[in-house]
Amino acid sequence: MTASLATVPTTALLAAAYTHLSRLSDDTALFEHARYATPNRDHGYCLDDVARGLIVLCRDADSDVDPASAPHGTADRNRLAERYLAFTTHAQSPDGRFHNRMSADRRWRDRPGLGDWWGRGLWGLGTAAARSPLPWVRESALHAFAVGARRRSPWPRAMAFAALGAAEILAAHPTDQAAADLLASAVKLITRIEPGPDWPWPEPRLYYANAILPEVLIAAGQHLHDDDARKYGLELLDWLLETESGPGHLSPTGSHGWGAGEPRPCFDQQPIEAAALADACARAYAATGDERWLRGVERTVAWFLGENDVGVVLYDEHAGGGYDGLHPDRHNANQGAESTLALISVLQQGIACERAR
Repeated sequence: MTASLATVPTTALLAAAYTHLSRLSDDTALFEHARYATPNRDHGYCLDDVARGLIVLCRDADSDVDPASAPHGTADRNRLAERYLAFTTHAQSPDGRFHNRMSADRRWRDRPGLGDWWGRGLWGLGTAAARSPLPWVRESALHAFAVGARRRSPWPRAMAFAALGAAEILAAHPTDQAAADLLASAVKLITRIEPGPDWPWPEPRLYYANAILPEVLIAAGQHLHDDDARKYGLELLDWLLETESGPGHLSPTGSHGWGAGEPRPCFDQQPIEAAALADACARAYAATGDERWLRGVERTVAWFLGENDVGVVLYDEHAGGGYDGLHPDRHNANQGAESTLALISVLQQGIACERAR
């Protein structure tokens, strides 16, 4: 890691990342891709990213960054959150499914569906309904969540993303039955493998956003009082953190996945993996109070700042964006929405970790 980044406070890094998030946004929503630090309008907007943006903006409401280092303060972030919410609710069809892709001329390029974007849409809506400081945002998001929560996706990860939105709702509204049912449905799709000490993971190989699965199980322990799910989630997360670690640093699963016996490290490594792991470790700490999970969060922050398999920084100290991935010999210099939002999410968890200590 560079000396300058090693000594910059985490709150200042987060403020700069918000600046880049604003750069990637316009009066419609958030552009999916960037050429270096400049928005690439050719690919338009993507609900996957807009919903992730809604999540980080709303969950940061109670832990503002240092105003002295933040050119985009709370009011600016609230305006962005309102814009992202408008896009998310516009993407929702009356039957609860969602569009995912909109071109730069504001035309939907797909039919509504129940893929990962549906799950992330509900995650974003649940977070906004539970955490936004703005009453009208909470009200609108809660209504849209209720519409989407009637549906079920056949894909475990889509259900897992939606379940985290349900967990947000249950944290604020513990008696919400639709949210409880959605979370319980997601847990049923994460099947325990018995026995299997060499491969305890409930899938034949690791894919993407892997830590989302144990996080959902831990959330079920918190909000559904499912002790078996909680125990299994902690076991899976412990195994995943060990598996995705190299000597002294994080070594996430690459974009092509990983299975037992395949070589490591594997590439290209994506920031979303670090973000999912940080979220899961933060939830595990909240559920157990065990400080080893704080160390897991710290490892994800360090991954962005150069403690990784290549030893390169994954953060543009000038533009503020997160680099799009880690290749075997360099970073991907583009700074799109997914990677920047992953950076913001990890920094948020890192700040919470610092405060917990």
